[in-house]
Amino acid sequence: MMIASQVESALTTTEKKMMMMTMTEQQTESNVMCSLQLNLHLEEVVQISDKSKSGTNSSTIIKGPLLGGSNLSPSIRSGSHTDIGARRSNEDQHIGIDDVSKQLGDVYKWGLPSSFYAIFDGHGGPEAASYVKDHVTRLFFEDSDLPQTQSEESLDDLFLKELQECQSKVFLQADQALLDEDSISDYCGTTALTVFILGKHVLIANAGDCRAVISRKGVAKQMTQDHRPSYLQEKKRVEDLGGYFEDGYLNGELAVTRALGDRHMKSPSGSNSKSPLIAEPEMTQWVLSDDDEFMIIGCDGIWDVMSNKEAVDLVRRQLMHHNDLERCARELIDQALRLHTSDNLTAIVVCFSSQIKPPQPWRPKFRRSGL
Repeated sequence: MMIASQVESALTTTEKKMMMMTMTEQQTESNVMCSLQLNLHLEEVVQISDKSKSGTNSSTIIKGPLLGGSNLSPSIRSGSHTDIGARRSNEDQHIGIDDVSKQLGDVYKWGLPSSFYAIFDGHGGPEAASYVKDHVTRLFFEDSDLPQTQSEESLDDLFLKELQECQSKVFLQADQALLDEDSISDYCGTTALTVFILGKHVLIANAGDCRAVISRKGVAKQMTQDHRPSYLQEKKRVEDLGGYFEDGYLNGELAVTRALGDRHMKSPSGSNSKSPLIAEPEMTQWVLSDDDEFMIIGCDGIWDVMSNKEAVDLVRRQLMHHNDLERCARELIDQALRLHTSDNLTAIVVCFSSQIKPPQPWRPKFRRSGL
Protein backbone atom coordinates (compact mmCIF):
# COMPACT_ATOMS: atom_id res chain seq x y z
CA MET A 1 0.00 0.00 0.00
CA MET A 2 2.90 2.34 0.74
CA ILE A 3 4.32 1.94 -2.80
CA ALA A 4 0.90 2.34 -4.46
CA SER A 5 0.29 5.59 -2.59
CA GLN A 6 3.63 7.02 -3.67
CA VAL A 7 3.00 6.12 -7.33
CA GLU A 8 -0.45 7.71 -7.23
CA SER A 9 0.97 10.86 -5.63
CA ALA A 10 3.73 11.12 -8.27
CA LEU A 11 1.24 10.69 -11.10
CA THR A 12 -1.03 13.36 -9.65
CA THR A 13 1.89 15.78 -9.39
CA THR A 14 2.94 15.07 -13.00
CA GLU A 15 -0.60 15.58 -14.29
CA LYS A 16 -0.85 18.89 -12.44
CA LYS A 17 2.39 20.08 -14.04
CA MET A 18 1.11 19.07 -17.47
CA MET A 19 -2.13 21.01 -16.89
CA MET A 20 -0.17 24.10 -15.81
CA MET A 21 2.07 23.87 -18.92
CA THR A 22 -0.99 23.57 -21.18
CA MET A 23 -2.63 26.62 -19.56
CA THR A 24 0.60 28.60 -20.01
CA GLU A 25 0.82 27.65 -23.71
CA GLN A 26 -2.81 28.65 -24.27
CA GLN A 27 -2.29 32.00 -22.51
CA THR A 28 0.84 32.70 -24.61
CA GLU A 29 -1.00 31.88 -27.84
CA SER A 30 -3.89 34.15 -26.80
CA ASN A 31 -1.50 37.04 -26.05
CA VAL A 32 0.24 36.64 -29.43
CA MET A 33 -3.13 36.62 -31.21
CA CYS A 34 -4.33 39.79 -29.47
CA SER A 35 -1.03 41.55 -30.19
CA LEU A 36 -1.19 40.50 -33.85
CA GLN A 37 -4.74 41.79 -34.28
CA LEU A 38 -3.80 45.15 -32.77
CA ASN A 39 -0.77 45.48 -35.02
CA LEU A 40 -2.77 44.63 -38.13
CA HIS A 41 -5.11 47.57 -37.46
CA LEU A 42 -2.21 50.00 -37.77
CA GLU A 43 -2.53 51.22 -41.35
CA GLU A 44 0.46 52.37 -43.36
CA VAL A 45 1.57 52.90 -46.91
CA VAL A 46 5.23 52.17 -47.48
CA GLN A 47 7.58 52.37 -50.43
CA ILE A 48 10.20 49.65 -50.14
CA SER A 49 13.49 49.83 -51.97
CA ASP A 50 15.22 46.45 -51.75
CA LYS A 51 18.97 46.70 -52.26
CA SER A 52 20.97 43.56 -52.82
CA LYS A 53 24.58 43.29 -53.90
CA SER A 54 25.02 45.59 -56.92
CA GLY A 55 21.35 45.99 -57.84
CA THR A 56 18.45 48.09 -56.63
CA ASN A 57 14.80 47.36 -57.31
CA SER A 58 11.83 49.37 -56.09
CA SER A 59 8.55 47.61 -55.43
CA THR A 60 5.36 48.96 -53.92
CA ILE A 61 3.83 47.20 -50.94
CA ILE A 62 0.67 48.82 -49.61
CA LYS A 63 -0.31 47.61 -46.16
CA GLY A 64 -3.85 47.63 -44.87
CA PRO A 65 -5.83 46.85 -41.73
CA LEU A 66 -7.33 43.52 -40.81
CA LEU A 67 -10.06 43.10 -43.40
CA GLY A 68 -13.66 42.28 -42.93
CA GLY A 69 -15.41 42.34 -39.60
CA SER A 70 -17.57 39.63 -41.15
CA ASN A 71 -17.05 35.90 -40.93
CA LEU A 72 -17.54 35.79 -44.70
CA SER A 73 -14.13 37.29 -45.46
CA PRO A 74 -10.64 36.13 -44.48
CA SER A 75 -8.07 38.29 -42.73
CA ILE A 76 -5.56 39.23 -45.43
CA ARG A 77 -1.99 40.35 -44.77
CA SER A 78 1.17 40.02 -46.82
CA GLY A 79 4.92 40.44 -46.93
CA SER A 80 7.43 40.42 -49.78
CA HIS A 81 11.10 40.46 -50.67
CA THR A 82 13.21 40.67 -53.82
CA ASP A 83 16.90 40.02 -54.55
CA ILE A 84 19.15 40.48 -57.57
CA GLY A 85 20.51 36.94 -57.19
CA ALA A 86 23.33 36.01 -59.56
CA ARG A 87 22.35 38.56 -62.24
CA ARG A 88 23.87 41.95 -63.01
CA SER A 89 20.53 43.71 -62.54
CA ASN A 90 17.13 42.93 -61.08
CA GLU A 91 14.47 42.77 -63.79
CA ASP A 92 11.67 41.72 -61.41
CA GLN A 93 8.89 44.02 -60.25
CA HIS A 94 6.09 43.30 -57.82
CA ILE A 95 3.19 45.00 -56.09
CA GLY A 96 0.92 44.10 -53.19
CA ILE A 97 -2.24 45.87 -52.04
CA ASP A 98 -3.82 44.30 -48.96
CA ASP A 99 -6.89 46.57 -49.03
CA VAL A 100 -7.76 47.70 -52.55
CA SER A 101 -10.94 49.58 -51.66
CA LYS A 102 -9.06 51.71 -49.12
CA GLN A 103 -6.07 52.54 -51.32
CA LEU A 104 -7.82 52.86 -54.69
CA GLY A 105 -11.27 54.02 -53.62
CA ASP A 106 -11.50 56.61 -56.40
CA VAL A 107 -11.27 54.00 -59.15
CA TYR A 108 -12.51 50.93 -57.32
CA LYS A 109 -16.14 50.80 -56.22
CA TRP A 110 -16.63 47.26 -54.93
CA GLY A 111 -18.24 47.03 -51.50
CA LEU A 112 -16.33 43.88 -50.55
CA PRO A 113 -12.92 43.49 -48.90
CA SER A 114 -10.44 42.90 -51.70
CA SER A 115 -6.72 42.49 -52.30
CA PHE A 116 -4.43 42.54 -55.33
CA TYR A 117 -0.94 41.08 -55.80
CA ALA A 118 1.30 40.76 -58.85
CA ILE A 119 4.78 39.74 -59.95
CA PHE A 120 6.25 40.83 -63.28
CA ASP A 121 9.42 38.90 -64.13
CA GLY A 122 11.19 40.79 -66.90
CA HIS A 123 13.64 39.56 -69.53
CA GLY A 124 15.73 41.36 -72.12
CA GLY A 125 15.96 44.34 -69.77
CA PRO A 126 13.88 45.80 -66.92
CA GLU A 127 11.79 48.20 -69.01
CA ALA A 128 8.78 45.97 -69.76
CA ALA A 129 8.25 44.82 -66.17
CA SER A 130 8.76 48.37 -64.88
CA TYR A 131 6.26 49.77 -67.39
CA VAL A 132 3.49 47.34 -66.38
CA LYS A 133 4.13 47.86 -62.68
CA ASP A 134 4.17 51.66 -63.05
CA HIS A 135 0.84 51.54 -64.90
CA VAL A 136 -0.90 48.93 -62.73
CA THR A 137 -3.62 51.31 -61.53
CA ARG A 138 -4.57 52.37 -65.04
CA LEU A 139 -4.26 48.94 -66.67
CA PHE A 140 -5.89 46.78 -64.00
CA PHE A 141 -8.42 49.19 -62.50
CA GLU A 142 -9.09 52.47 -64.32
CA ASP A 143 -9.30 51.11 -67.88
CA SER A 144 -10.26 47.50 -67.12
CA ASP A 145 -14.07 47.79 -67.01
CA LEU A 146 -14.31 45.64 -63.87
CA PRO A 147 -17.76 44.15 -63.23
CA GLN A 148 -19.53 45.70 -60.25
CA THR A 149 -20.57 44.01 -57.02
CA GLN A 150 -21.44 45.05 -53.49
CA SER A 151 -21.88 41.81 -51.57
CA GLU A 152 -20.58 38.25 -51.30
CA GLU A 153 -24.01 36.96 -52.34
CA SER A 154 -23.74 38.73 -55.70
CA LEU A 155 -20.59 36.81 -56.65
CA ASP A 156 -22.47 34.39 -58.87
CA ASP A 157 -21.13 32.39 -61.81
CA LEU A 158 -21.95 35.19 -64.26
CA PHE A 159 -20.01 37.78 -62.25
CA LEU A 160 -17.00 35.50 -61.87
CA LYS A 161 -17.03 34.74 -65.59
CA GLU A 162 -17.10 38.47 -66.36
CA LEU A 163 -14.20 39.03 -63.97
CA GLN A 164 -12.16 36.32 -65.72
CA GLU A 165 -12.88 37.84 -69.12
CA CYS A 166 -11.93 41.27 -67.79
CA GLN A 167 -8.56 40.04 -66.50
CA SER A 168 -7.81 38.24 -69.75
CA LYS A 169 -8.53 41.45 -71.64
CA VAL A 170 -6.28 43.42 -69.26
CA PHE A 171 -3.32 41.13 -70.05
CA LEU A 172 -3.87 41.60 -73.79
CA GLN A 173 -4.18 45.37 -73.40
CA ALA A 174 -0.99 45.49 -71.31
CA ASP A 175 0.75 43.45 -73.99
CA GLN A 176 -0.41 45.83 -76.70
CA ALA A 177 0.70 48.83 -74.64
CA LEU A 178 4.21 47.36 -74.47
CA LEU A 179 4.23 46.65 -78.20
CA ASP A 180 3.18 50.25 -78.91
CA GLU A 181 5.74 51.80 -76.55
CA ASP A 182 8.69 52.98 -78.66
CA SER A 183 11.00 53.32 -75.66
CA ILE A 184 10.85 49.57 -74.99
CA SER A 185 13.15 47.29 -76.98
CA ASP A 186 11.76 44.73 -79.43
CA TYR A 187 13.55 42.07 -77.38
CA CYS A 188 12.23 43.15 -73.98
CA GLY A 189 9.28 41.46 -72.28
CA THR A 190 7.89 40.22 -69.00
CA THR A 191 5.91 37.36 -67.55
CA ALA A 192 2.96 38.29 -65.33
CA LEU A 193 1.07 36.65 -62.50
CA THR A 194 -1.76 38.53 -60.78
CA VAL A 195 -3.96 37.56 -57.85
CA PHE A 196 -7.35 39.13 -57.08
CA ILE A 197 -8.93 38.24 -53.73
CA LEU A 198 -12.54 39.38 -53.48
CA GLY A 199 -14.20 38.32 -50.25
CA LYS A 200 -13.45 34.61 -50.12
CA HIS A 201 -13.03 34.26 -53.88
CA VAL A 202 -9.54 34.06 -55.41
CA LEU A 203 -8.80 34.64 -59.10
CA ILE A 204 -5.29 34.11 -60.47
CA ALA A 205 -4.24 35.12 -63.99
CA ASN A 206 -0.89 33.80 -65.18
CA ALA A 207 1.20 34.20 -68.33
CA GLY A 208 4.70 32.79 -67.94
CA ASP A 209 6.54 30.79 -65.31
CA CYS A 210 5.88 32.62 -62.07
CA ARG A 211 3.94 30.35 -59.75
CA ALA A 212 1.32 30.49 -57.00
CA VAL A 213 1.28 27.77 -54.35
CA ILE A 214 -1.03 27.58 -51.34
CA SER A 215 -0.67 25.80 -48.03
CA ARG A 216 -3.81 23.83 -47.25
CA LYS A 217 -3.44 22.58 -43.67
CA GLY A 218 0.28 22.34 -44.33
CA VAL A 219 -0.02 20.54 -47.68
CA ALA A 220 1.40 22.36 -50.73
CA LYS A 221 -1.04 22.82 -53.64
CA GLN A 222 0.21 24.35 -56.91
CA MET A 223 -2.47 26.68 -58.29
CA THR A 224 -0.86 27.67 -61.62
CA GLN A 225 0.93 26.00 -64.51
CA ASP A 226 4.40 27.01 -65.67
CA HIS A 227 4.21 28.02 -69.33
CA ARG A 228 7.26 26.09 -70.45
CA PRO A 229 7.87 23.18 -72.86
CA SER A 230 7.51 20.79 -69.91
CA TYR A 231 3.80 21.68 -69.84
CA LEU A 232 2.67 19.28 -72.57
CA GLN A 233 -0.59 21.05 -73.34
CA GLU A 234 1.33 24.27 -73.88
CA LYS A 235 3.99 22.51 -75.96
CA LYS A 236 1.29 21.18 -78.29
CA ARG A 237 -0.31 24.63 -78.61
CA VAL A 238 3.01 26.14 -79.66
CA GLU A 239 3.81 23.41 -82.17
CA ASP A 240 0.32 23.60 -83.69
CA LEU A 241 1.03 27.28 -84.43
CA GLY A 242 4.33 26.52 -86.14
CA GLY A 243 6.59 27.20 -83.19
CA TYR A 244 9.43 24.93 -82.14
CA PHE A 245 11.71 24.30 -79.18
CA GLU A 246 15.48 24.24 -79.23
CA ASP A 247 17.33 23.25 -76.05
CA GLY A 248 14.14 24.00 -74.10
CA TYR A 249 13.70 27.51 -75.54
CA LEU A 250 10.78 28.71 -77.66
CA ASN A 251 12.13 29.24 -81.18
CA GLY A 252 15.56 28.94 -79.57
CA GLU A 253 15.12 32.25 -77.71
CA LEU A 254 12.69 32.29 -74.77
CA ALA A 255 12.31 29.92 -71.82
CA VAL A 256 8.58 30.70 -71.60
CA THR A 257 5.69 30.33 -74.03
CA ARG A 258 3.55 33.19 -72.70
CA ALA A 259 4.70 36.72 -71.95
CA LEU A 260 3.85 40.39 -72.40
CA GLY A 261 5.96 42.37 -74.86
CA ASP A 262 8.71 40.72 -76.94
CA ARG A 263 7.73 42.57 -80.10
CA HIS A 264 10.16 40.59 -82.24
CA MET A 265 8.26 37.36 -81.50
CA LYS A 266 4.71 38.67 -81.89
CA SER A 267 2.67 38.85 -85.07
CA PRO A 268 2.11 42.41 -86.36
CA SER A 269 -1.12 44.10 -85.28
CA GLY A 270 -3.92 43.20 -87.67
CA SER A 271 -2.15 40.10 -88.92
CA ASN A 272 -4.27 37.00 -89.52
CA SER A 273 -1.48 34.75 -88.20
CA LYS A 274 -1.14 33.98 -84.51
CA SER A 275 2.21 34.00 -82.76
CA PRO A 276 3.26 30.95 -80.74
CA LEU A 277 4.23 33.41 -77.98
CA ILE A 278 1.00 34.80 -76.54
CA ALA A 279 0.01 37.10 -73.68
CA GLU A 280 -3.33 35.46 -72.95
CA PRO A 281 -3.33 34.27 -69.32
CA GLU A 282 -4.52 31.00 -67.87
CA MET A 283 -7.05 31.45 -65.06
CA THR A 284 -7.35 29.69 -61.73
CA GLN A 285 -10.30 30.33 -59.45
CA TRP A 286 -11.40 28.93 -56.11
CA VAL A 287 -13.18 29.79 -52.87
CA LEU A 288 -11.06 30.04 -49.74
CA SER A 289 -11.79 27.57 -46.96
CA ASP A 290 -10.70 27.46 -43.33
CA ASP A 291 -8.02 24.95 -44.39
CA ASP A 292 -6.27 27.50 -46.67
CA GLU A 293 -3.48 29.06 -44.58
CA PHE A 294 -1.29 31.12 -46.91
CA MET A 295 -0.14 31.55 -50.50
CA ILE A 296 3.37 31.91 -51.91
CA ILE A 297 3.64 33.89 -55.15
CA GLY A 298 7.12 33.54 -56.56
CA CYS A 299 9.17 33.98 -59.72
CA ASP A 300 10.91 31.06 -61.39
CA GLY A 301 14.20 31.79 -59.62
CA ILE A 302 12.67 30.21 -56.52
CA TRP A 303 10.93 27.25 -58.15
CA ASP A 304 14.01 26.32 -60.20
CA VAL A 305 15.73 25.18 -56.99
CA MET A 306 12.90 24.46 -54.54
CA SER A 307 9.88 22.18 -54.67
CA ASN A 308 6.42 23.41 -53.70
CA LYS A 309 6.59 21.33 -50.53
CA GLU A 310 10.00 22.68 -49.53
CA ALA A 311 8.81 26.27 -49.93
CA VAL A 312 5.57 25.72 -48.01
CA ASP A 313 7.31 23.83 -45.21
CA LEU A 314 9.89 26.60 -44.81
CA VAL A 315 7.33 29.42 -44.73
CA ARG A 316 5.02 27.50 -42.41
CA ARG A 317 7.82 26.84 -39.91
CA GLN A 318 8.82 30.49 -39.90
CA LEU A 319 5.23 31.70 -39.52
CA MET A 320 4.81 29.53 -36.44
CA HIS A 321 8.15 30.80 -35.14
CA HIS A 322 7.80 34.58 -35.57
CA ASN A 323 4.61 35.23 -37.63
CA ASP A 324 6.41 37.92 -39.69
CA LEU A 325 5.52 37.70 -43.39
CA GLU A 326 8.31 40.00 -44.56
CA ARG A 327 10.84 37.76 -42.83
CA CYS A 328 9.18 34.66 -44.31
CA ALA A 329 9.58 36.04 -47.84
CA ARG A 330 13.19 37.01 -47.17
CA GLU A 331 14.04 33.63 -45.63
CA LEU A 332 12.49 31.86 -48.62
CA ILE A 333 14.71 33.84 -50.98
CA ASP A 334 17.76 33.34 -48.77
CA GLN A 335 17.22 29.59 -48.99
CA ALA A 336 16.99 29.75 -52.80
CA LEU A 337 20.28 31.68 -52.82
CA ARG A 338 21.89 29.01 -50.67
CA LEU A 339 20.71 26.47 -53.25
CA HIS A 340 22.59 28.46 -55.94
CA THR A 341 19.71 29.76 -58.02
CA SER A 342 20.97 31.66 -61.06
CA ASP A 343 18.09 34.12 -61.48
CA ASN A 344 16.54 37.19 -59.88
CA LEU A 345 14.29 36.36 -56.95
CA THR A 346 10.95 37.76 -55.83
CA ALA A 347 8.44 36.31 -53.38
CA ILE A 348 5.15 37.51 -51.92
CA VAL A 349 3.62 35.62 -48.99
CA VAL A 350 -0.11 36.22 -48.48
CA CYS A 351 -1.64 34.92 -45.26
CA PHE A 352 -5.37 34.14 -45.00
CA SER A 353 -5.46 33.54 -41.23
CA SER A 354 -4.24 35.60 -38.30
CA GLN A 355 -2.03 32.82 -36.99
CA ILE A 356 -0.84 29.45 -38.26
CA LYS A 357 -1.54 26.82 -35.65
CA PRO A 358 1.23 24.31 -34.96
CA PRO A 359 0.39 20.64 -34.65
CA GLN A 360 -0.82 19.60 -31.22
CA PRO A 361 2.17 18.72 -28.99
CA TRP A 362 2.50 15.12 -27.93
CA ARG A 363 1.51 14.55 -24.34
CA PRO A 364 2.16 11.30 -22.49
CA LYS A 365 -0.82 9.39 -21.24
CA PHE A 366 -0.67 7.87 -17.79
CA ARG A 367 -2.61 4.81 -16.86
CA ARG A 368 -3.38 4.11 -13.28
CA SER A 369 -3.39 0.54 -12.23
CA GLY A 370 -4.76 -0.68 -8.97
CA LEU A 371 -2.14 -2.19 -6.74
